[in-house]
Amino acid sequence: MPNALINHQVRLAARPVGLPTRADWSFTSEAVPELGDGDVLVKTLYLSLDPAMRGWMNEGKSYIAPVGIGEVMRAGGVGQVVASKNAAFVVGDHVNAGLGVQEYCLIPAKALKGSGIFKIDPRLGTPTQWLNVLGMPGMTAYFGLMDVGQPKAGETLVVSGAAGAVGQTVGQVAKILGCRVVGIAGGASKCDWVVRELGFDACIDYKAGAVREGLKQHCPDGVDIYFDNVGGDILDTVLTRINRKARIIICGAISQYNNTTPVKGPANYLSLLVNRARMEGIVVFDYADRYPQAVAELAGYLRSGKMKSKEDVVVGLSTFPEALLKLFNGENFGKLVLQVAS
Repeated sequence: MPNALINHQVRLAARPVGLPTRADWSFTSEAVPELGDGDVLVKTLYLSLDPAMRGWMNEGKSYIAPVGIGEVMRAGGVGQVVASKNAAFVVGDHVNAGLGVQEYCLIPAKALKGSGIFKIDPRLGTPTQWLNVLGMPGMTAYFGLMDVGQPKAGETLVVSGAAGAVGQTVGQVAKILGCRVVGIAGGASKCDWVVRELGFDACIDYKAGAVREGLKQHCPDGVDIYFDNVGGDILDTVLTRINRKARIIICGAISQYNNTTPVKGPANYLSLLVNRARMEGIVVFDYADRYPQAVAELAGYLRSGKMKSKEDVVVGLSTFPEALLKLFNGENFGKLVLQVAS
């Protein structure tokens, strides 16, 4: 192992109330310990910044245990193996794993499975694409759309957060499958990009307050599939436009994550009853054993030019607190990624 490596880390110092601030984090450094048998040491190159991270900071029962006070903040990332006592990984391998917000991640043999570590093939995509279309957002989009949404050619799909990591993949795959695709995004430039670059049929600017009118205009035959990344008022509005047997995929609710009041649930849920529709949640970790299937398909779309992958890269571990906030004020354009090392 390289001599006397120092690992800089970002740890959760307090449970945020509302939007997290720099005061909710502590910046620490410590020597990287010696490897034991079966251990792997990964140098972090890029980290995925995701809306779900806000939920991981809260105390309480969820699909995954909260990050403990004083623990390194949880994050998925792409890195390179710099030392290994495990025959499955050699120095130089590029890997995707739960690395945490830190420069180095020593993964003990007994924790390898839990870290989700797997080798990535740089020939299939760039490191940032492995955190976007070929990573957790792409897997979320693919399995949420295919398994829960069950799209059929000719159906109308609406996706919120259309210019974000999950939304861009949902819409592009749905177009490939022959759906009419309408996005919802914040700001004219994002909406223009979603239509012009990604090939969506239309995109509604929620910041212009035009969601209700936009859905009437662009979904004249109603909505068959709604992939929801935002929750709140937009979910309520889409529920007024759904068709019989519609499928609503609940992926996220970014409009609610920093609430200091209780989460606002759907007021128009009786539309599910009237239209015999279905609303179902998607947690990507449930599909881990099928990731290779999705990666192969999505990498094929990237290679053939049928799909694009846009990342918004922020540089430097020390910028993490401010970079994370870009997700919640709509500043990020594409998949938000933190570059820790080159």
